Amino acid sequence: MPDLHLRLQNEETGEPVPQPVLAEDEALELLQNAEITAAKVVPWGSNYTFAVALETGDQRDHLGIYKPRAGENPLWDFPHGTLYLREHASYLLSKRLGWDIVPPTVIREGPHGIGSLQLYVEPKQDRGDDHELWGRRTLPIERMVLFDHISNNADRKIGHCLLDVNGKVWGIDHGLTFNKDPKLKTVLHQFSGLPISGALMEDVTRLHAERKAIRADLKNHLSSIELDMVVVRLGRLLQGACHPELDPRYNVPYGWW
Repeated sequence: MPDLHLRLQNEETGEPVPQPVLAEDEALELLQNAEITAAKVVPWGSNYTFAVALETGDQRDHLGIYKPRAGENPLWDFPHGTLYLREHASYLLSKRLGWDIVPPTVIREGPHGIGSLQLYVEPKQDRGDDHELWGRRTLPIERMVLFDHISNNADRKIGHCLLDVNGKVWGIDHGLTFNKDPKLKTVLHQFSGLPISGALMEDVTRLHAERKAIRADLKNHLSSIELDMVVVRLGRLLQGACHPELDPRYNVPYGWW
């Protein structure tokens, strides 16, 4: 899947305008309240996704990724009309962990009805070979790997791993998460069976202790059994203190690029 490179432009000159740097609370406020003034279909993916312009009237214009519930195609293994909720649930989980993996995301009305709206993150262009980059054993990538185990991510393709212009690692496209059944599919196999880094184990331990809080965070997004399984997966990680062993035949996403 190719990178999505978007630009704001000056209406008079057509010159690109840099997106403002926003604190997280500023980004959430913008996503929730900015006017969506333009929407263009992103021409790949199995569900309708739109790149949108967000206008505020105070020089904080930005770009976002809008995924309406009405644009979701039915799946046999996920309840229909819930993928946008899982996008937001993934952001809430990332925030609760303190890992800052998922860009700020909200649920709101848009041109095609209710859906998720996520702040657009511009990918770095001169990052070298993607397979070499994402095959490294670094703490930010290990964080993403562990996040995918906790959220039961069924769709971690290389195109869903993002390095921004400042070198920060992000994960995007989290609609296929939190299934009650084991669904993990990922291209990131380099930590399979290895001990989890100490700092990340501390975060997992803390999240397990805060399991009532995470249930409260996600109760309007997931079913009761899906919430139960988040806690079960956390418990298994704590018990083993290692990344689960992955099957190279099963735990690989379809269309892995």
